[in-house]
Formats: sequence, C-alpha cells, structure tokens
Amino acid sequence: MTFGARIVKTGIAVTLALYISMWLNFTPPVIAAVAAIFAMQPSIYRSWRYFLEQIQTITFGAVIAMVGGMLLSNSPIAVGVVCILVIMLCIKLKMVDTIGLTLVTVVAVMEASGQWDFALNRFLLSVIGIVAAFAINIIFVPPKPKEQFTDQIHTAFTQLSLLLRTVISDEMKEKVFREQKHTLKESLNSLGDKYKLLEEDLKRLKRAKYRRSRQLIVYRQMLYSLEKGHEVLEAVQEHYFQADRTTEINKIYDRHLEKLIKFHEHVLLKFENKLKQDSWNAVPIDETNGHFIKLATSYSAEEYQGAERLVIVAAAMYEYGYQTARLDRLVNHMDSNEEAKED
Repeated sequence: MTFGARIVKTGIAVTLALYISMWLNFTPPVIAAVAAIFAMQPSIYRSWRYFLEQIQTITFGAVIAMVGGMLLSNSPIAVGVVCILVIMLCIKLKMVDTIGLTLVTVVAVMEASGQWDFALNRFLLSVIGIVAAFAINIIFVPPKPKEQFTDQIHTAFTQLSLLLRTVISDEMKEKVFREQKHTLKESLNSLGDKYKLLEEDLKRLKRAKYRRSRQLIVYRQMLYSLEKGHEVLEAVQEHYFQADRTTEINKIYDRHLEKLIKFHEHVLLKFENKLKQDSWNAVPIDETNGHFIKLATSYSAEEYQGAERLVIVAAAMYEYGYQTARLDRLVNHMDSNEEAKED
C-alpha cells in the first residue's frame, strides 16, 4: 500500500467519529472509530453501496444480538453462536464485505445483555462511524478511479518500456531487472483493482452509459496490452537465452521490440489527444508484426539448437503487437465517435 488520500481520509473519519461520539456522550467511542475504519472505501460508488449494505446488516445483527443477549445472556459460547448466525445471514444476503463491522456490532450489543438503552447506544456508535467515513470520502478529495487508472497506465508503461528495451540485449543488472519486473507486476495487479472500480463506477451512472462503456473497453485493452508486454518479458527470461542465437537474430528481435514499444507509446499519446489519428507514418504495425513472425519462424531446428524456444518468444511478441494494434483501433474508433458527436 502506498501513501495517498485514502489513508489521510481514514484518519480524519476516525477523528470525526470520535468527536461526534463524545459530543453525544456515547460510550465507548472506540466502536465508532472501528466502524469508520471499516467503512472507508476506494470509490464513491463503493462507499454508497457499502453504506446501504452495512446499515442493513448491522441492523439485523444488532436485533439478533439483542434477542440472543436476552435469551442466552452474554456468555462466550452465546456470543460465538450468534456470530455464526450473523455470518450465515450476511452470506445469504450476499453482503460478505460487511461481515467484519457487523460482528463488531454484534459483540458490542451482546455485551449489553438485553438492556435496550445500552444496545441502542452500541448500535448508534457503529452508525456514526459509517456515516462519518461516508461523508469524509465524498467531501474530502473524492476518489477519482478514472484519473488514477490513466496515471498508473503511464507509470506501468514506463516500467515496461525500460524492461523490454533492455531484455534482449541483457544490459540491465540481474538484480535491478528482477526488482523492476516485480514492481511492474505489482503495478499491473493494482491496475486490475482500479479497473474493477471503474466498472463499478459505471453502474451508478444512469446517463451516458454507452459512452462510458466504450471507454471501459479501451481501458481494459490498455491493461491487456500491458499484460501481454509483461508476458514477453516472461518468455524471454524462460526461453530466449536458452536457445542458440546469432548476432543477426538478436538484432531482429531487439529491433522488433523497439518498434512495438514506440507504437505502444504512440497509441497512449493518441488516446490523450496529443497526436492525430493518422500520425503513425511508419509501416503499419500489423504488417511489421506479420513480417517478423514469418522471419522468426523461418529458422530451422536443425540449424539452431533450441529454435523452438525462439518461436515461443516470437509468438509472445506477436501477441503483444497484435493487442497493441487492437488498442490503436479502439482509440481511433472512440476518437471518431467523439469528433462526429462534436460536429
């Protein structure tokens, strides 16, 4: 986890929940603080959904805990049984994400052992924490998964570009290469999570859904292209250096990777409206990709030991180029639609 607005907002939400609890003379205020920590979510849509689901589940949980406290007292066994029932209820309602805070509420309410005023106090403390987190998440630096996603795309591409440009020539130190490759993998995993937030964000919009759906397709292809670039790194590490190669073979693979990286960068700049649609003056990437795969597969296994391994690397590079070309077509299509709409 990196330092960001969500960390600061969690601290502010906890502070706000504690102050409200003390102002209303609700005890112990730590329950409100715990609720605020659980309720802080990475997007506004997820915060709203969590708010609605959590209010439902803690209400059900508090009622069950109150009845359990009256009938079974607050013995450890009784608390455990009620917790099991509440977990089953949350799973049945498909609200698994709310289980943690709901159980905190259940344990706090059962401590009251049938006393309605104390049980209500514990319940309201949880509500205060949830409301505080929801309010802070909307008011203070609202989450912007779209902007975060595009920023991380460029960060991941910069990491991928450095690795691909040096992987064939084997210029980078092995330790540095491993560290950079691990960082890239973490960036791709983070991008996958951000993409899920973008999909969820779409659900809360009742208008302009078609336009946002097209954007999501482009964003997904952006991520997919980066993943294919990462697969090239894996293939080179696993197979390329284990095969016999000449200087000419190294040049062919290195040059093609350089072309793919430049084209990928070109597409990303075009997506940002920094370049024209027809600004790529080189040979079309599909044609270059096709020529490369024919050349790469022309080497005979009888001439070069491990030539099959080179074919595996060539196939990974071809797929990377193919998916990047598909991203280019999607970006062009989206730009064409935007221009037509403006006209």
